[in-house]
Amino acid sequence: MKLLILSVTCLSLLLVAAATVTAATIDIEVTNTTHNIYFTPLLITAHPAGEHLFQAGVAATASLQAMAEGGDISLLLTDVGGADADTAADPAAGLLPPGQTTTTTLITAAGNSQLSLVGMLLPTNDGFVGLDGLTLPTTPGAYVYSLNGYDAGTEANDELINTVNGGVPGIPGIPADPSGAAGTGGSGVAASETNPVVHIHRGNLGDTNPTGGTSDLDSTEHRWLNPVAQLRLIVH
Repeated sequence: MKLLILSVTCLSLLLVAAATVTAATIDIEVTNTTHNIYFTPLLITAHPAGEHLFQAGVAATASLQAMAEGGDISLLLTDVGGADADTAADPAAGLLPPGQTTTTTLITAAGNSQLSLVGMLLPTNDGFVGLDGLTLPTTPGAYVYSLNGYDAGTEANDELINTVNGGVPGIPGIPADPSGAAGTGGSGVAASETNPVVHIHRGNLGDTNPTGGTSDLDSTEHRWLNPVAQLRLIVH
């Protein structure tokens, strides 16, 4: 009986040790570093190598399109199996304004060695802040990265506000300008998308005509260049 108890105890210690080795706790901070662009609800997930929320140079999935054109992360969340210890959905509880930071903590399981992140940029037609498969550090410490804005390649960058159905995939127009700085009456910057795969976003062009011109966006408020965000990881 004593030998059996000893064996069970040793097995328990081995299981605890294995869990310690294979799991990692990571604090995540995302800061919106733009002047006047908002992030829609973010999706942050740790996952195995070879999986992607998006890939530069590859056509967007329907799930990515829904996020990039309307800020809807529900399809991508389903794709990754739902929110759990390895996935954080909407850590900011809504929009992340310029200059603001949101935080979350992931407890990554064995094999989930990569970190990815997406969130729509407002106001844009199909722009999003993105991180594709960053290999998570394993040494405890703080790590800082810059994140770029991408174009999903699914909608022309007409830069026209369409608050009725602009966020519906396949329907042109920007769903909203949270800052309230947008104008009206633009004729449209672009009528078609010439690059149909995910690529680095050119940024908004805008103009200074609040009731006409080519764009509904204000070039003094809505222009931006990469990078658009700072990511800070604290590995425990």
